Amino acid sequence: MLDLKRQYDPLHQELLAAIEQVLKTQQFTLGSAVASFEQAGAAQLGVAHGVGCASGTDALWLALAATEIGPGNGVITTPFSFFASVSAILRVGAKALLADIDPVTFNLDAAEVEKVLDSHAGGGVKAILPVHLYGQCCNWDSFARLGRERGLTLIEDAAQAWGAEWNGTKAGGLGDIAAFSFYATKNLSAAGEAGMVTTNSDALAERATMLRSHGMRRRYYHDEIGWNARMDGFQGAVLGVKLKYIAGWNEARRTVATRYHQLFASAGLAESGPYPVHGVVLPREVEGAKHVWHQYVVRTSKRDELREFLASRKIGSEIYYPVPLHMQHALKQLGYKEGDFPEAERAANEVLALPMFAELRADEQETIVAAIAEFLS
Repeated sequence: MLDLKRQYDPLHQELLAAIEQVLKTQQFTLGSAVASFEQAGAAQLGVAHGVGCASGTDALWLALAATEIGPGNGVITTPFSFFASVSAILRVGAKALLADIDPVTFNLDAAEVEKVLDSHAGGGVKAILPVHLYGQCCNWDSFARLGRERGLTLIEDAAQAWGAEWNGTKAGGLGDIAAFSFYATKNLSAAGEAGMVTTNSDALAERATMLRSHGMRRRYYHDEIGWNARMDGFQGAVLGVKLKYIAGWNEARRTVATRYHQLFASAGLAESGPYPVHGVVLPREVEGAKHVWHQYVVRTSKRDELREFLASRKIGSEIYYPVPLHMQHALKQLGYKEGDFPEAERAANEVLALPMFAELRADEQETIVAAIAEFLS
């Protein structure tokens, strides 16, 4: 699925030098390496502030807590995402409300969100938390309209979308505040766990900074109950190096995606969709979006059998995500049941992520598509 060694080998000496500088300065928690990355990362995204933290999950919690979302508030998000999109809402004491997805992009459907808002009129809904899934931004025009008309806070879960754009604005600068993950599989990845909150609001950035350090604005004086969500210096150093290359890597991923499109079309396997019949439905970059292809996810009606076949040929694949959040045992208290979100449930049975990284070679892609063609024949 992912060969990180191909990314790390050319950067080996540069990364060692950056890590050695952290050892020399002994700035192991936050420090100058983290501060430099925060500033450079914010500048690259075109936002005013970047607040580094310990993980993408912490970034989501910080974004919610910074906007003072808590008990009595509702937050609408998607059932088709990683667990943290909902668990962070519950962690601040708010109520997680779900709306179904668009079958083409797998992103939260604004029309479905509007239905939830109408059904909870006067019910304390304070925010929408759309997820830019697989590296493609949600239809932000629709969410911006809902935010304006309903007076809602807009929080981006941009964990998979560093460098993605909607109508020329990068993810991280679309909403009131955003959360990124730098987990090892992400387009921009740390050498371990790390995350970042981004915002154009001075006040929200100041609150996120305070909350990530146990609610301290001044050492040992705690204004609120925060958390230890600080980024360590080594991760800041690694990310500072990688930040210089991410734009090129994202363009390489776009090239890989285009090659996949061409190979599937040439093999006669691509179906128009949105649902598969005999072949595969390919992912699409929709109008207004610039996709960074964190994942290349196809739909097929024989997903599990295809995955087993690829594994027998030593070809990696992954299912993001096999169980929608409303059907997770740990979230049964949300009160949803099977059948409530048919698009998310169908996607969970059909999606398959194929190998996708900047250094993936053309011959490897040919092998992957040939194997899928053999299976489908």
